[in-house]
Amino acid sequence: MDKPMNNKAWFLVIPVFLLVAVSAIIPLMTVVNYSVQDTFGNNQFFWAGTEWFAEVLHSDRFWNALGRNLAFSFIILTIEIPLGIVIALSMPKRGVWVPVCLVLMALPLLIPWNVVGTIWQVFGRADIGLLGYTLAALGVEYNYASNAVDAWVTIIVMDVWHWTSLVVLLSYAGLVSIPEAYYQAARIDGASRWKVFRYIQLPKMNRVLLIAVLLRFMDSFMIYTEPFVLTGGGPGNSTTFLSIDLVKMAIGQFDLGPAAAMSIVYFLIILLLSWVFYTVMTNYGADAPEKGVQD
Repeated sequence: MDKPMNNKAWFLVIPVFLLVAVSAIIPLMTVVNYSVQDTFGNNQFFWAGTEWFAEVLHSDRFWNALGRNLAFSFIILTIEIPLGIVIALSMPKRGVWVPVCLVLMALPLLIPWNVVGTIWQVFGRADIGLLGYTLAALGVEYNYASNAVDAWVTIIVMDVWHWTSLVVLLSYAGLVSIPEAYYQAARIDGASRWKVFRYIQLPKMNRVLLIAVLLRFMDSFMIYTEPFVLTGGGPGNSTTFLSIDLVKMAIGQFDLGPAAAMSIVYFLIILLLSWVFYTVMTNYGADAPEKGVQD
């Protein structure tokens, strides 16, 4: 006899749907509304159609900011993913040092984004900051406020310091979930350290690395607070990412139509690139051949 379906549990999901509607769907629809209209204030709107989208897509300002975003995300992923894996492999798997290492790794993640920007803003100053003062004492010309290269290096190092811990913790969780039997079989086969990593640890970390790549890509591509606090998008426009340019356009210039159109394009680019990352990594993991670990 089939058990009757009980749909009362759906009532528990209604608050979630309402919360999502209030916090996401309604603001998104508002942005879509602004993106196809023009306003001169006083809540008077005029239909503009796709005019703002065409303006954004033909704007060098948009493409330059997009290029800076892509370059930053590529550099961040290239550094943080391998570095996080190496640190996770170096951490102890058992003993009293395990909680100590986990707490130390989690500390940077607990610091608010605006505080991180302020810390590095002070840290890099030549007059009162340890980093800036040390480099000046060594004769190194360093000024993140006036030199574009110094600004980029500072933002990259700041992000690596802040977010590599996330990759470390995810990778470590994947490593400790590997059964000991795999390592025993590898020792019996005489597998080298590299082959243990290549054929046992890396495949078993595939899912957590997918999460790490997606999270770090989305967060680095949407970065705003840290570079805004540190450099304000300067010197010039060298660190003006799409998020910073969007805020300047919407709040500083009060160009609501172009800003709304840019935000939608920005959102669609993030969705597209995240889907590409997910598809490529999942297909690679599914198609990876099962190989032995013998020398």
